[in-house]
Amino acid sequence: MRILLADDQPKVRFALRTLLERQPGLKVVGEARSGQDLRQQIEPTRPDLVLLDWELPGERALDTLSDLRTMYPALRVIALSGRSEARQAALRAGVDAFVSKSDPPERLLSAIRDTGPR
Repeated sequence: MRILLADDQPKVRFALRTLLERQPGLKVVGEARSGQDLRQQIEPTRPDLVLLDWELPGERALDTLSDLRTMYPALRVIALSGRSEARQAALRAGVDAFVSKSDPPERLLSAIRDTGPR
């Protein structure tokens, strides 16, 4: 599975990349720091899944998600946030899964495995 990381914090992206690249069958194909950066990287990297920081700077995550769903309907999106109140908003918006940044790494890996094709 090809994964694109979208988070403005370099330490978070590094931790995610380190975790994911240790898993068989998972490959991080790119990293984005903003919604605009994410849009620019989608086409050249062709990910199967985006790990989307729900508080990505520059625009509302809802708008970013809406654009991704319109342009790439088969793309899977897992929202990440350090704020528990973001869970309901992200799930209502149509993400495939939500994982808190405070959850153990196994929770993210489980969400990735459980997120099947759209």
